Amino acid sequence: MSLSSDFKQFCKKIKLDDSAMRTTAGEIAKKLNKVYYDIIGEESDHMYIVGSVGRKTAIKGSSDLDLLFVLPQEIYDKYNGYESGGKSQLLQEVKKVLKERYPKTDISGDGQVVVIDFDAYTVELVPAFINDESSFIYPDTHDGGSWKITKPILEQEACNDFDDSSNGAFRDFTGILRAWKNNVGFSFSGLLIDTLVAEFFEDNDSFENATYYDYREMLLNLFSFLKEEDSNQSYWFALGSNQHVSDKGKGKFVEKAKQAYDKLVEANDNNINEVLRGILGYDFPKFEKDQQIYNYKKFRNTEEFIMDKFPVDIIYNLDIDCEVKQDGWRPNLLSKIIKTDGFLKIDKNLEFMIMSTDCPQPYDIYWKVRNVGREAEIRDDIRGQIVKGQTSHREHSLFKGPHYTECYLVKSGVCVAKARIAVPIKNQSTVT
Repeated sequence: MSLSSDFKQFCKKIKLDDSAMRTTAGEIAKKLNKVYYDIIGEESDHMYIVGSVGRKTAIKGSSDLDLLFVLPQEIYDKYNGYESGGKSQLLQEVKKVLKERYPKTDISGDGQVVVIDFDAYTVELVPAFINDESSFIYPDTHDGGSWKITKPILEQEACNDFDDSSNGAFRDFTGILRAWKNNVGFSFSGLLIDTLVAEFFEDNDSFENATYYDYREMLLNLFSFLKEEDSNQSYWFALGSNQHVSDKGKGKFVEKAKQAYDKLVEANDNNINEVLRGILGYDFPKFEKDQQIYNYKKFRNTEEFIMDKFPVDIIYNLDIDCEVKQDGWRPNLLSKIIKTDGFLKIDKNLEFMIMSTDCPQPYDIYWKVRNVGREAEIRDDIRGQIVKGQTSHREHSLFKGPHYTECYLVKSGVCVAKARIAVPIKNQSTVT
């Protein structure tokens, strides 16, 4: 197949099937409509699917379904009349109603939303009131409580406009960036992704009539655009609504975009699929000749992939490092050794460990150690299995190769954080 066909296949493969989510939204709407409007069986009135699913920019593995339900004005009057605590009481009331519908499901009121933890994804429902034809007001319990404004309809309309004017390329590239951040493993807000892709298309009208034949060039230009963003910027103006959208990932996307850009610049027609798989994940098709060559290799392919075990939706930050030990030597961090020497020597005791994360507990921890290179293949020891573990994981450096170790945090059945550290071993040195 051609690279254009590969891009088309990839964009199709990562699309979200939101049918189950829409069924859930309908069931929740029926309950709330019955209680607040005395309407039986109504699945759509007063209910809005918002967030990435509502903007149709979410991809498979998405772990959040954001909903907004419009309550009657008298409910606003009731809780707005409280001297204090009205916003919190409103959340608790809606939580109680939904608990009647889902008595065995964990439901909580959290700041601005009612959170329903289903097995496959988490619903975050905003109880809201009509502000005007394009905006809603909703309760915020933080800092004593206040009413905030949200404009999701304008954001959805802007996404539709950009997608129409780009012949569908807009949503393709919002999905491509989501696949990238999930594969590399860093937090990057969905609304910020959509906003920056929209800015990119505004600044590059030459791509207005682009086809899949142009996607390689477009992706290179998009990473070039992202790497020039200010990683210290406090917020951006969201597409459509112009409301402030910040980056929970603290600008990590800027450096990650630079790394991806450099890899694409160095790629050639013979290895472009391999490079794109490294950037976007193994859902991107292999080059057919690569597959044929692979079939002749004699080592066992024992590698596992986290997306085959859990949905992947990276929304939290995770940093890992490795303490390197050897008798008679002072322990040192692998990140410092690589920065100084560029590689690790053999016969070292390694303890990989989580250095920091903003993911709230509880969560499960998984580790993957992947041996890479000719020696790993000769030894029939590429490893790559994903194993459940603790906050640290011990290994030993044995033979050379550009190896790596990954760590995953799985919360409510979804991989929500991911980190990788390179383990480049030299002088008859991967990890085993």
